[in-house]
Amino acid sequence: MRYKPGHNAERRQALLQTSGRVVKQNGFAATGVDALTQAAGVTSGAFYTHFASKAELLKALIESESQASRQRWDGDPQLSDDEWIATTLARYLHPDHVHHPESGCVLPALTAEIARADQDTRQVFEDGLRQVTAALSQRLGSDERAWAFLSQVVGAVLIARALPNEASQRQVLQASQQFIRQALAAAG
Repeated sequence: MRYKPGHNAERRQALLQTSGRVVKQNGFAATGVDALTQAAGVTSGAFYTHFASKAELLKALIESESQASRQRWDGDPQLSDDEWIATTLARYLHPDHVHHPESGCVLPALTAEIARADQDTRQVFEDGLRQVTAALSQRLGSDERAWAFLSQVVGAVLIARALPNEASQRQVLQASQQFIRQALAAAG
């Protein structure tokens, strides 16, 4: 059977998207290749056509998710900085992001697992994260503010996800939004 040009690239991208959702929901270490291929509707042979190993998939996921995050952080260039901050905080520090890790940012979902990965994988993560913080830095005016902003929002989502009730989760999200706004206002 002949496939149209670009079929392999489309299949790889679909596998990355599906795998990204599954591992952000269930964790990378806890998700086997069989679960990933089943979710994507492909065979393990198709998986290994695109990725030499599960570790190679993690690197590809990090690259793909970093690019998507950078695009989201770039945001709407028409917005003023204050509007961008308000919109970004409302979107990121939202209960939907807490309750649906599969459709959210990779950072609160997989950073702890990436920290246990090999040096090459961690370097791919750092490279992608530096691109994300560069986009944030343009909006926030400095690398230091970008790192602090990113650390605060990711940490808030991570902590909120660990809490057992929605009222506590909302308290963490709201307190973080307020703190970030105040810190950015004080920084000028």
